[in-house]
Amino acid sequence: MKASDLFVKCLENEGVEFIFGLPGEENEDLMISLSDSKIKFITTRHEQGAAFMADVYGRLTGKAGVCMSTLGPGATNLITGVADADLDNVPIVAITGQGELSKQHKESHQFVDIVKAFSPFTKWNSTVVYPEIIPEVVRKAFKIAKLEKPGATHIELPEDVARKSVGDDVSPLRITPNPKFVPDDSEIAKAVDLLRNAKSPVILAGNGVIRLDASKELVGFAEKISVHVANTFMSKGVIPYEHPLSLFTLGMQARDYVMCNFDMADLVITVGYDIVEYSPSYWNPHKDKKIIHIGPDASEIDECYRVDAELVGDVKFTLKRLAELVDFRKANPYPMKLREFIVKEFEHFKESKDFPMKPQKIILDLRDAMAHEDILISDVGAHKIWIARMFPAYVPNKVIISNGFASMGIALPGAVAAKLAKPYRKVVAVTGDGGFLMNSQEIETAKRLNLAFVVVVFSDGRFGLTSWKQKLHLKKEFGQKFNNPDFVKYAESFGAVGIRIEKADDLLPALKKAIATDNVVVIEVPVDFDENFRLSEELEKDVCRRF
Repeated sequence: MKASDLFVKCLENEGVEFIFGLPGEENEDLMISLSDSKIKFITTRHEQGAAFMADVYGRLTGKAGVCMSTLGPGATNLITGVADADLDNVPIVAITGQGELSKQHKESHQFVDIVKAFSPFTKWNSTVVYPEIIPEVVRKAFKIAKLEKPGATHIELPEDVARKSVGDDVSPLRITPNPKFVPDDSEIAKAVDLLRNAKSPVILAGNGVIRLDASKELVGFAEKISVHVANTFMSKGVIPYEHPLSLFTLGMQARDYVMCNFDMADLVITVGYDIVEYSPSYWNPHKDKKIIHIGPDASEIDECYRVDAELVGDVKFTLKRLAELVDFRKANPYPMKLREFIVKEFEHFKESKDFPMKPQKIILDLRDAMAHEDILISDVGAHKIWIARMFPAYVPNKVIISNGFASMGIALPGAVAAKLAKPYRKVVAVTGDGGFLMNSQEIETAKRLNLAFVVVVFSDGRFGLTSWKQKLHLKKEFGQKFNNPDFVKYAESFGAVGIRIEKADDLLPALKKAIATDNVVVIEVPVDFDENFRLSEELEKDVCRRF
């Protein structure tokens, strides 16, 4: 048996459905071995797109997404997507080819030390130097990628190793589940005491609630103790938007209305929260709040995140156990009134006719056009802030936002992965005109695979988020503007459908029609991002007094 055949058998053993990537000379043996496999190889148009696809596949399924490239520039092109997954705690395994081992001690065509290059962006990575160790290396890569906190791992398979023969007695290793454990009883007792004595507690739910499928338990716990829940950008939907205990999304660096409740809170219960999602310096700047940390692993060290009870272990078990031990309490009327105020603020632009369109109106139309179970993938840019802040989420893991590494260009390749992972769900990718062209070549990939989804492009001819920040901080902007192609003709050149919105009333019917269309549909929406500055001015005021 050839080593590359063994490698593919090990991938099959791990339950790999798709590998996203590009072929090359140094991974040609592996490619031919894959040709006889049930694993589907998705040929992408750029390695960054492949890594983003693996990233979004991992977010939506909880399985390790897999991406692949050849050596040198192919491998380095993967890094942005690999880093995005690693910092957002998404399980992925990257596989790269490499030149012969006998050449690695000297200058060689396209050779760079990829294992060293990937080291800062992965939990673990290694080179396969002997074909007999392939089962161990593959099993370790997938186990570590899934182990909390999940992240990226990397395997380098040199071309001479891939083509070697290996005995038929070498086979994939048995998969064993990652271990689970429960919090120490003494820490549970501390948490119960804190909950019983708190006057104004609030729950901060992070992405770990989605990763660990603990949304039901979170809502049950919140209902039992009558405490409101704010979610991070990456955990939208962990409590349904319409739930009376939902305080919506926390995560803007500026003070938003949700911060009013955190200002008055004496206890913050974090559940599945990682500080990369939203620094505790924003919600606990005076370091005066009691904190209960509930998560699958220990809390990060941060001067503003000094935990008083650390409940490390199975989050579902922990939430159920606390709900059993803490008595029902009457809900605090302050966050209830705050919630009503925020809902009215969000709905203010529902009937707006302004054109270019207000971002708030675009978000509201998107929500009206999409079913609760449909999947929205947000790119990174000014539009992301509006989606995170305002887009109502009713179901967990249906709004995908890159927020740790925050990589532009993720939305369109992410939509490809979403349709492959969840073929019966409607998918909408939302991007700015800056992020759209970073990976728009993957429209061809989608068309080749006969996938259908919608791409909504917020268009204003500039990098909106950095322009916003430059003007806020330095009172001017520089290097932000660019010209766009004709997006309608551009989409049509791929065989997709292109639509340009000409007035505000056109967007909602266009969205509904596009979502029902069996094709890729690109909708260009001119946007008035002056709303960014109006929002900044509003939030610079004492928002709590306004409320």
